[in-house]
This record gives sequence, structure tokens and C-alpha cells, in this order.
Amino acid sequence: MMKYRYIFLFILTITFNTQVFALPQHSAVPGGVAIIDLNYHADVRPRVLYKDKPVMLHRGDNGWQAIVGIHLNTTPGKHSIKLKVPKKGDTTIHFKVESKKYAEQRLQIKNKRMVNPTQKDLKRIWKEVKLIRAAFTHWSEEYSIPAPFTQPTKGIRSSSFGLRRFFNGQARKPHSGMDIAAPEGAAVNAPATGKVVATGDYFFNGKTVFIDHGQGLVSMFSHLSKIHVTAGQEVTRGERVAEVGMTGRVTGSHLHWSVSLNNARVDPALFLSRSEQ
Repeated sequence: MMKYRYIFLFILTITFNTQVFALPQHSAVPGGVAIIDLNYHADVRPRVLYKDKPVMLHRGDNGWQAIVGIHLNTTPGKHSIKLKVPKKGDTTIHFKVESKKYAEQRLQIKNKRMVNPTQKDLKRIWKEVKLIRAAFTHWSEEYSIPAPFTQPTKGIRSSSFGLRRFFNGQARKPHSGMDIAAPEGAAVNAPATGKVVATGDYFFNGKTVFIDHGQGLVSMFSHLSKIHVTAGQEVTRGERVAEVGMTGRVTGSHLHWSVSLNNARVDPALFLSRSEQ
């Protein structure tokens, strides 16, 4: 009996470690995530900056690693992070960003204001940009990293991350999230534990929820029909936070899910388990 108890505890330990310390998939491209070995093994937690912004850290069996989000407009080539260790100064560590070509997508929007906003709309949009930026730059000192995310709603991925987008023939910013086609009212669940840092109803994004997962890792869910959480609320993986809708700039009912790491929108698929990618 004692033997089986130890086996059970061992399995629990493996499960716990997998949940706490699983990392996203390494993909050092614009819109991707770079996992960089720091060659630093001390117990003292270092600090790492990329473009003067703090980045996520993980301590693995082979020492500390930096998990860096790479912005979609990043120029491929040599980049660097700065390792800052108390009382030991700074060390520059280089890494390479490879090029990646994303496909194009052309959409027709019936509401012309969603393509060419009025001056009144623009005033509202600029106010909302500040609120959205504040949510994406929120930082909390969580030392664990969420296990692989779960897809927040069931459905077909209707628009891939990174697409070069054209609305009514006019070029716009690349698609910075994953679109999942789902019926209006379908549940939107937290992909991992975290805290709601903001909710709102924005011109382009419609009804939106932001969840901070720690260390600069933030999820955004947009075009919602209903929101079931409030700012400051802690949520667990799989907890319903909202419902799919078609608010804001949309062509149909779907969920737009963005993942931001050190204020860079990155491919959400990199954070899903391999079976969901």
C-alpha cells in the first residue's frame, strides 16, 4: 500500500511541475517568442531587459532563461537582451530573429466608419489606445509560468495570426491575434490562471476583457457579446469570463484572442499544447 502511495505522489509531482513550468514554443521570428539561455545559475533572481522592457524569466534545470516576445514589425537579424545581476553589473546577450512571411487577407466591411473613422471617432479611438496600452503593459511579479494555454472557446480558427490585412482594399496593421469562429453567446474561458486587469467597450475591439497571467504575459479577448468578470477579479483556467459576440469591427460572430508578451503581440498558438496548435 505504501508503495502505491509513493507512486501516486510521484505522479502528482510530475503533473504539478508540468503545469507550473511548461514553456511556450520557441519561434524567434517577428510575432514569435524567443527562449534564450542566460548561462546564469545562481539562486538570486536576475533582471532581463529587451528594448528597455522587462521580460519573463524561468529557472529550469540548466539555469535561468529569458522568454521574449518579438513584435510583428521587428527587423530580422541580430538582437540583444541585457542581463542585470545585483552587484555584478550588466551582460549583453545576443540572439537572432529569423524572417517570416505572413499571408494576406482581404475583407469587406459594411460599416464604412470602421475603415475610415470620423474625427469624432478618432478622438474616442486615441483615448482607448491609451487604456489598451496600459492593460498590455501591466506587470505583476508572478514567478511561475502558466502551463500550456487552452483554447478559450471552441470553434474553427477563421483568421490566422500575422495576416497582412486589407479592409475594403485599404492596407491596415497585420492581424495581431487568433480569430476563432463561434456562435454568439458561446462561452469564452480563461486559457490559464490570472487576474482581470481591465474590461471595456472599444471602437474597433468592441466589448473586451484583459487577463494578466504574470510577468508581462497578457491575454485580450475582443468582440464579445457579454462580459462576466470585473477588473481585479482573479480567474482560474477554464473559468467562463465572457461570451462570443460580434461587437466592434467584425464581419461575423467570432472571438479575437490576442496574447501579449513584454508588450509585443505574439502568436497565441505558441502557448497552446502541441495537440491544440
